[in-house]
Amino acid sequence: MIDRSAFHALSYGLYLVSTTDADRAFGCVVNTFQQVTSTPARVSVALNKENATTQAILNSGRYAVSVLSQSATMDLIGVFGFRSSLEVNKFAGIEHALDGAGVPYVTEQAVARFSMRVIETVDVGTHIMFIGEVEEAEALADEAPMTYAYYHEVLRGKTPKRASSYTPKDEAPAEGAQAEATAEEEQPAEGAPKKYAWQCTICGHIEYLDELPEGYECPLCGMGADMFERIEA
Repeated sequence: MIDRSAFHALSYGLYLVSTTDADRAFGCVVNTFQQVTSTPARVSVALNKENATTQAILNSGRYAVSVLSQSATMDLIGVFGFRSSLEVNKFAGIEHALDGAGVPYVTEQAVARFSMRVIETVDVGTHIMFIGEVEEAEALADEAPMTYAYYHEVLRGKTPKRASSYTPKDEAPAEGAQAEATAEEEQPAEGAPKKYAWQCTICGHIEYLDELPEGYECPLCGMGADMFERIEA
């Protein structure tokens, strides 16, 4: 028996992994970056095989990681977490720099950054694990790093289906007594008109509009209006 809820007890951070291939920058959001050894300094990260960033790292043999701060915005997370590097330049308008190997890394809304040379890859089924030797590391800001729990509980962020920690429950509404209690708590005063908004079912972004305009796209993940659901505001 595997109780999926047990995995929710594991602690994660939130990171931006980036690389470059054929003069094009790639990047995505992950929660699986971790230190493996201290001497020598080695780390690992697991990326879905379907991610464009994964193939780019396989080609280049290098990647960088920016550790997001707790104050990082959903705008930044949305661009790197829910859009494809093959469709948009994720670094456009974002403060970034290049490491010694020419790999871009995000400098804004980040507390630290690392640059790695891939020394081993491990096929773990749906994902590729990249074990890297740290060649550069730098503290960028004296702030608290963002945890995955903060991203979910405070920012109300969603887990992409390609994430290592994704389970079907991540996109399902709350059920049972907890859902009933929440609904009861949020009932408007008797006689008061209900207010509605629209929430993206992919990244969780909310638009406080009565109706979404024709041709509307989510400013975070680029999804169309058909991917929004009406909610009570």
